[in-house]
Amino acid sequence: MSSQPAITRFDQPDTPGRIDHPRPDRLEQGDPRRETWTLYESADGLMTSGIWACEVGRWRIVFPASKEEYFFVLEGYVRLHDQAGQAVDVLAGQGAVIPGGFEGAFEVISPVRKHFVVVDRSA
Repeated sequence: MSSQPAITRFDQPDTPGRIDHPRPDRLEQGDPRRETWTLYESADGLMTSGIWACEVGRWRIVFPASKEEYFFVLEGYVRLHDQAGQAVDVLAGQGAVIPGGFEGAFEVISPVRKHFVVVDRSA
């Protein structure tokens, strides 16, 4: 008898998530508290997903070519800045993909909570 993989729901956990802050060398504005609840990790380690919340602030991000992220904003407002000076706003009820190789800045305009799915083929 084979085991059926379980479906993972993205309910808000009752326990605190993992707390961190942007690295000081990447910080551009504020020192936002970030909280991550990893709700699912694939057996091969290539995909992680969960819920992420963050205070207002801005920091530089650098995605290696092997890493991509899809996210859906549940509440709040974020702005992604690319190196050419273009910006993309993502509001509650909207989703976006940060492609592999992206370099720029992640800015939280108003406190955000989002679902995320990260695929990292280097894992």
